[in-house]
Amino acid sequence: MSESNGNSRRPNVEDQDLGLYFLEACRGREMKEKEKEKEEEEEEEEEAPRELNTINSSGGFVVVSTDKLSVKYTSVNLHGHDVGVIQANKPAPTKRLIYYFEIHVKDAGVKGQISIGFTSETFKMRRQPGWEANSCGYHGDDGLLYRGHGKGEAFGPTYTSGDVVGAGINYAAQEFFFTKNGQVVGSVYKDLKGPLFPTIAVHSQNEEVNVNFGQKPFTFDLKEFEAQERMKQQLKIEEISVPPNVSYGRIVRSYLLHYGYEDTLNSFDVASKSTVPPIYIAQESGIDEQEITYALNHRKTLRQLIRNGDIDVAFGKLREWYPQIVEDNTSATCFLLHCQKFIELVRVGALEEAVRYGRIELSSFYDLPVFKDLVQDCVALLAYERPLESSVGYLLKDSQREVVADTVNAMILSTNPNMKESKHCLQSYLERLLRQLTACCLERRALNGEQGEAFQLQRLLSSSRRG
Repeated sequence: MSESNGNSRRPNVEDQDLGLYFLEACRGREMKEKEKEKEEEEEEEEEAPRELNTINSSGGFVVVSTDKLSVKYTSVNLHGHDVGVIQANKPAPTKRLIYYFEIHVKDAGVKGQISIGFTSETFKMRRQPGWEANSCGYHGDDGLLYRGHGKGEAFGPTYTSGDVVGAGINYAAQEFFFTKNGQVVGSVYKDLKGPLFPTIAVHSQNEEVNVNFGQKPFTFDLKEFEAQERMKQQLKIEEISVPPNVSYGRIVRSYLLHYGYEDTLNSFDVASKSTVPPIYIAQESGIDEQEITYALNHRKTLRQLIRNGDIDVAFGKLREWYPQIVEDNTSATCFLLHCQKFIELVRVGALEEAVRYGRIELSSFYDLPVFKDLVQDCVALLAYERPLESSVGYLLKDSQREVVADTVNAMILSTNPNMKESKHCLQSYLERLLRQLTACCLERRALNGEQGEAFQLQRLLSSSRRG
């Protein structure tokens, strides 16, 4: 491995932008955490159907129970516009992987002309789901699926008294699917746009059904179905090929090299029995490991010091090894290190010393707009009896130390005279792949009208580890 020497270059204007990049990462981390919490809350709080809508229904042909979860056809139908159709009180939620509901056919009546499906808000409430535009329905008397017109298509078995039939929307696959007695009957492409309401219809005398919007366990194993769908998504991701000359081991190895995890790297090499010289790795894998092998031992040492909160020692090592990085005391790198020193003093309860240090080292940054908000957050730590539980408690988390360590790591890499582009200092190859994955998943969700679960990389990675 190579360490810093007289040939290492001085940071230029572009390199200073590296420090600002991590400054933004630090500034945006709390915001991202709050946005994630808000997104998860919105996903949980999204209103779901709980009962049938007795106001917007063909009330003259049906009787709805007092709990609004059962409906019975009481008339004698004369033609196709005498359908007793009723929607749920809310549209199907869209910010989830799958939406699903079920009906229990209590009585198939004279003809068993029962149907289940989804319809738009403007659907004509005198017609079967699927007989009109913007609707889809699975019909019990013939087992046909109707999608927007009066001609059905072969789909599944008929259903009658005692059967439990379900209808769902798989937002990941953009499909409607239907079940009978706990088994999937089939699925079709979801070609309907806009809010869709769970809908049931009855059309001959004495037909009666009970609806389950999730207030009790479903006959269909929805959790297992969701798990299978997530597994399908995972398999699709795993099928994405990387260039043939890039191995997964090399990508992991480049991550360890990039962030200076020298000890872990050595253990990884031993475990994988890797004896390939770095120059050969670069040619074989397409990853230029020479760039990120630079100053590996120094970067490892500084990362450990910062992660342990030994900021004074880290400053001393930087002045000894890379004085060009800390010679400008107003740089973003120096600012983050000074902030971290202040934070470490607060962490151990040395508040008076923290105040003195803040007056000496942080006050000069307060008048610089790019630093002002983070200075305020640091100083605000002093105002709380339990600062970790406060709105600025994110500064006391280990992830804040990691941001500072990543900043120093990138700045050292930027002094490498053989570094082709400064942007290579910012993220490892692995992270670039994950960013590409994230962008693709977000784009796919956007093309689906923002329907389905909000994409969360951490959740995806957690599910992968569990698998």
